[in-house]
Amino acid sequence: MKKILLAALSMAAVCSLSAQEKGKFEVYDFNDFKLHVYYTNDVMGDASYIVEGKNGLVTMEQPLFKDNVVEFDAYLDKLGKNVETRISDYHVGSTRDHAYVMPQGMPEFVKGPIYGGMMQGFAKNFGDAIVSLPTGKTSEVPFGSTQTYAGVSFLFNRGVSSDFPAASILIGGKARYTHWTPAKSHANPLQISSRAALDAEIADAEQALSSGAEVFIGGHGGAAKADAVQFKLGYLMTVKKLLAENKEPQAFTEALKKAYPELPGAEGLDAVAKILYK
Repeated sequence: MKKILLAALSMAAVCSLSAQEKGKFEVYDFNDFKLHVYYTNDVMGDASYIVEGKNGLVTMEQPLFKDNVVEFDAYLDKLGKNVETRISDYHVGSTRDHAYVMPQGMPEFVKGPIYGGMMQGFAKNFGDAIVSLPTGKTSEVPFGSTQTYAGVSFLFNRGVSSDFPAASILIGGKARYTHWTPAKSHANPLQISSRAALDAEIADAEQALSSGAEVFIGGHGGAAKADAVQFKLGYLMTVKKLLAENKEPQAFTEALKKAYPELPGAEGLDAVAKILYK
């Protein structure tokens, strides 16, 4: 886990502030509630969310960069409803002095050397472009519990075992949130940090497909449909198969490229192979 976080920090350090652009919103209407997806277009590919119930709002993973905060808050105000709850699951952001909820264990983890060190690195690299750490009261939500916010159910299940001690959240039975949106691309070393992490990601994809969700969202990447989850599962099973068949990292990398010749993200496979063949 520590290596995942240090890699994320390194990725942020090499990105310039000029890469940041204003974001965009898209909306999914599930009749009982609406899901507003905010693509920040920041240097880390973060996404933020607003769940709109009949009479109130819930925010999830509020933005980190101030330019995005202005845009996000203006959109939030236009919805004309009270923000009942703010959820910080995998990412802390612009909740400021508002009260917010986190899955059990995350408040302490955020204060620790791994996550805390990552945030200090962001502050060093991005300076005044990012918001200060939240100061509001934090409430912890037990894993396996269902909470109702703004009239919408939120089922907090334990997230991928190789990742932060955060939650995969099923929202209204229709949308499933986890750290990474499933995508039709090659694996990256931030997700697949070991062979155990590979197995953990396979298990999570299987759980996602059995969740009944229609839309799959993440702190990085925005929203996807079930076909992206199905692709992810098949891809990861292929990775596992090729690991067993190839004894050297270069042979594994070449076999994976051959299996998926047009798939984006191939430039990161050497780093993935280096990790998997330690």
